[in-house]
This record gives sequence, structure tokens and C-alpha cells, in this order.
Amino acid sequence: MKKNKKIIILLPARYSSTRIKSKLLKNLKGIPMIIHTILRVKMIKNIHKIIVCTDNSKIKKLVEKFGVKSFITSKKHKNGTERIAEIAKSLKADLFIDIHSDEAVLNPKNVEKLISFHLRNKKFDIIVPHKISKSSNGKNVVKLVFNKNKKIIYFSRADVPLAFRSKKKLFFHHLDTISFKPNALKKFSKLPQGELEKIEGIELMRALENGLNLGTLPITTNSFSINTPQDFSRAEKFLKKDKLFKKYYEKF
Repeated sequence: MKKNKKIIILLPARYSSTRIKSKLLKNLKGIPMIIHTILRVKMIKNIHKIIVCTDNSKIKKLVEKFGVKSFITSKKHKNGTERIAEIAKSLKADLFIDIHSDEAVLNPKNVEKLISFHLRNKKFDIIVPHKISKSSNGKNVVKLVFNKNKKIIYFSRADVPLAFRSKKKLFFHHLDTISFKPNALKKFSKLPQGELEKIEGIELMRALENGLNLGTLPITTNSFSINTPQDFSRAEKFLKKDKLFKKYYEKF
């Protein structure tokens, strides 16, 4: 990663959660979930700034205790991309990196790979990394379809690509760390919701529907977003053996 590039990390942090009450403030191994994410984000090399974009004063006060700037955003936003775009309008950067605030078991090196890839592949407006899996994991996991040039063609919660004429059955899972060129994020914020976005419930379909150039790269990772009570239990087990957790837990 080039040190002279200005990389800003934006964490969308919505208070409400349907499956885990007050999820981002919920203690995970004695530390609020969003603080796990922040402490891991701080390990990413050569980043310029970290900003939390939230709709809640409790989250704002908590993260600022840990030296992270936070802004209260509009409650009208339909998704995290709209939320970070509001704050990005007043900032200058070479890339904005969207990291979901429930990435409490994030591997910082994966973010470094994403940033380096986007800096080398400037033809893409947005980069959405993926991990390869033999399992679909159902409708809660968004899958990618892309061509040989790593250009994303479609997102879906369905089992795509479907092994109809082939026994090969691999799925490419959307990872919740996304890199945006500033102009792409600005353009996204001005676009209305698209029909495919509404049908699939996938916000980046809006970018595809409006001709933005989306790319992807494979990342081998055992990290995951925490969306369900089952994910929360899995994260507790994960952290027991996690070396990064031991590093920051000792200083907490």
C-alpha cells in the first residue's frame, strides 16, 4: 500500500437491529462489539483517518472515548452506503473504505489487500471482495457473479451461479468491507433506489443498475459479520483462540 495515498475508513453504525438488540453496544467477551471493530481497524497500516457514521448518540459517545471521530447522520438513510456517503461529501481522500461496524473479528490484513488491489486497479469505481465457499449459506449471504476480468455482473441472495450444466458448485460470498472511489460514492448518494435493489435487498445493485464499474478480488478469510445470535456465539468461540484479540484485550 502506498503511504502517500489518503485512505479514510468509514464505519456505518446503525443503532437498531432486528436480530440482536442494540447489537453494536452489546458486550462480546467484555468489550462492546463496535469497539472490537474499531480496535481491529486501528491495526490497518497507512490509513489516514477512521470515522464512525451513526444515527445514535450512545454510539457516538462510546466511540469517541476511544479516540475515534463520529458524526450523527440522517435517520432517513436506507442503508450504510447512504450513511457514509453523507459524511464523505465533506472529506477528501483517494479511497473511502466502508467497513461494517459488526466486523468484530475483522482481519486487518484483508483490508490492506483490498486497498492495494484498488490502488492498482483504478478502472474500477467500487471493489467488493469475496470469499469462495462450497456452501450457499442461504438468503442471508449475498453472492457475486463476475467475469474473467473480475468485473461484477450481478449480486443475489439466490444460489448463483446455479450448477445446472456442471457439477462444479462454488459460491462467491460478498464480504462487508468495500472500497469506493470518492466520485463513485458521491454518485451513489444521488441515485434513487433501483428496481433490482428493491427486489434483492442489496444496496450495491443500485451502482450496477446505473453503470458504475464494480470489481472484485478473492480473499481467503475465516472472519465473518455478526448478523444473528448464532454468529454472536460463533464470534465468542472465535475470539477465545484469536491472536489479535489477545493483543488488544490486554490493553483494554
